[in-house]
Amino acid sequence: MTRPLDGITVVSLEHAVAAPFCTRQLADLGARVIKVERPGTGDFARAYDTRVLGQSSHFVWINRSKESLTLDLKQPGAMAVLGELLDQADVLVQNLAPGAAARMGLSYEALQQRNPRLVVCDISGYGDDGPYRDKKAYDLLIQSEAGLLSITGTPEEPSKAGNSAADIAAGMYAFTSILSALMLRQRTGEGSHIDVSMLESLTEWMGYPLYYAFEGAPPPPRTAASHASIYPYGPFQAGDGGTVMLGLQNEREWKAFCDLVLRQPELATDPRFDANARRNENRAELKALILQAFAGLSAQDVIDRLDEAQIANARMNDMAGVWAHPQLQARERWQTVGTPAGPVPALLPPGRSNRFAPRMDPVPAVGEHTEAILRELGRSAADIAALRAASAI
Repeated sequence: MTRPLDGITVVSLEHAVAAPFCTRQLADLGARVIKVERPGTGDFARAYDTRVLGQSSHFVWINRSKESLTLDLKQPGAMAVLGELLDQADVLVQNLAPGAAARMGLSYEALQQRNPRLVVCDISGYGDDGPYRDKKAYDLLIQSEAGLLSITGTPEEPSKAGNSAADIAAGMYAFTSILSALMLRQRTGEGSHIDVSMLESLTEWMGYPLYYAFEGAPPPPRTAASHASIYPYGPFQAGDGGTVMLGLQNEREWKAFCDLVLRQPELATDPRFDANARRNENRAELKALILQAFAGLSAQDVIDRLDEAQIANARMNDMAGVWAHPQLQARERWQTVGTPAGPVPALLPPGRSNRFAPRMDPVPAVGEHTEAILRELGRSAADIAALRAASAI
């Protein structure tokens, strides 16, 4: 079985989420990913928590199928090893502190002279130029700078996204940019420099709210779990205390909702509610009517009526509900991968292909592959012992 990135070698100076998320996608497609870590402690994300058999939830999630090489890049011997790897590699990914890679001689300009086919992807908070270039950037800070916090939460209080939205956005744009650079290299024979900014990545995802507030118009209000501009679209409580999410998209669905779900067909032509804009303006009145209709129903009763009317709906799952989700189970989306502390379930990458199965190899221990990689580079046992004695590896 041939995977799309078989034969591609990626070296990654990575930590936290954005770069590791990018390189895990590359590994899923068959690339060999050599993760360079600090001797002893490794990627600091290994210590974020201990929720997965004593290991970090973040780390287990985004570091499977990689090889861990420990190098102290402050030491010449370790930098020599890294240089040998990069001379042979296809891709370098790094999300070190702003300017750190360039100060170590790892800029695209320097590396391109040694390996013209190398694709270099730099991931940072704000990009490699501009007045914010040197600012530290964490996921929550970028969610704030990109405006996500301003439209997320309740009217009284903004909220961050519950996952690492800015890191994930940057990681995915880095992943797709690297794929495009490898395709371009097939035509030109030359590598590329990719500059991915967390701010620009998340701002792209803010397109609808930005255009909604075009030319100084009021931005979308914070409406908790409801949609800011379409109504009814969000959570509604049934009489048994359960919560059902539902969403209407057009007037045909609104009529079906009134007829078959609320069983109040007269509401379909009520002048307060006969277009989405008016339903949105009068959402408090409409919400009261919906909750009154749902008060005598269980959550399952509401879902049954919504399904009959072909109105989109969903349960509000917690994490346990997602682990046990019947659709994921039916499509066999969970597979077991190894970790240093034992096997754990892992979700297969989205995008099921009929041509290949994604790579789902273990999560590495710190430095697990160091000696094997050094031997591959031709280092003798004495060389390796000397590097270890100097704490370079």
